[in-house]
Amino acid sequence: MKKISATVLVLFVLTFFVNGQKTELVIQKSNKSLYIEHKVTKGESFYAIGRTYNVPAKELAEFNKIDINKGLQIDQKLRIPLTESNFTQKGNSGTPVYFKTENEEKLTTVSKNYGDVSVSALKSWNDISGDVVKKNGKLIVGFVKSTQLPSVTIKPKKQIEEKEDAKTKVEEKKAEVKSEVKNEIKSEVKAEEVKKITQPIVVETKNLKVEGAGYFKSDYEMQIKQTPIAHEETLTSGILKTTSGWDDGKYYLLIDNVSPGTIVKIVNPTNNKAIFAKVLGEMAGIRQNDGYGMRISNAGAAALEVSDQEKFIVKVTY
Repeated sequence: MKKISATVLVLFVLTFFVNGQKTELVIQKSNKSLYIEHKVTKGESFYAIGRTYNVPAKELAEFNKIDINKGLQIDQKLRIPLTESNFTQKGNSGTPVYFKTENEEKLTTVSKNYGDVSVSALKSWNDISGDVVKKNGKLIVGFVKSTQLPSVTIKPKKQIEEKEDAKTKVEEKKAEVKSEVKNEIKSEVKAEEVKKITQPIVVETKNLKVEGAGYFKSDYEMQIKQTPIAHEETLTSGILKTTSGWDDGKYYLLIDNVSPGTIVKIVNPTNNKAIFAKVLGEMAGIRQNDGYGMRISNAGAAALEVSDQEKFIVKVTY
């Protein structure tokens, strides 16, 4: 890819051939209009050249003061008028037209002499910050609009930097996603570990043999003597499947931000049944726990006489 300048991005190749002839469009100025030159090659006509530069053949002949019915000579130079129909000095796309300097030129002078193109556009297209073009320099001053010539899109350095920033953000996002995938894998591993507690190999439906609040009631009473009650809240609970509690009244729960071993009082607000359960661990990091504030052992849920085994409301105190 041929770069316009060290910091200007050109999306398409600027070097191209028209009928085998290497072409670089250089702006010229007459007393009345702006134009570029084209050297005729073998087999070219007014109509073919007109299509190339988006100029009617009749207008092309009149501009060059040549009879349209006469043939063209090889290497003959034609002036191609730059008009509103085939030339633009706005935007940043098309076939670039250059101004070549012999001496240092001010951008304001170039602007005035070549179509009153805005100085800001000149700076943007050519990625320059100063107000002067160096001697023997080359400056884009506009674009030919033609479907027959290769088109380029110029992006200034600022846009390139923004693109690089966006690329960096994409890479960061990819890294974040990879991290999330790793965390998800860890969560799945953790979930499998929890299943050892929550889903033993054999889980059978049993009739509760223990009546009352359960094995840990006395431990709770001792706990609140040492540490006064600090939390009372209403949570959505699910079932924690275990084989314990059916015969011995040892009820367990999973809940976030409560130290394992803590005894929690759990009340079913629909009937005021209460049990006392020991915290085994947290809920966090397991997708199956989304939407739940806690899980209590199935034996504990049976003692509370909950009506919905999937999701139910309880009050907890600890």
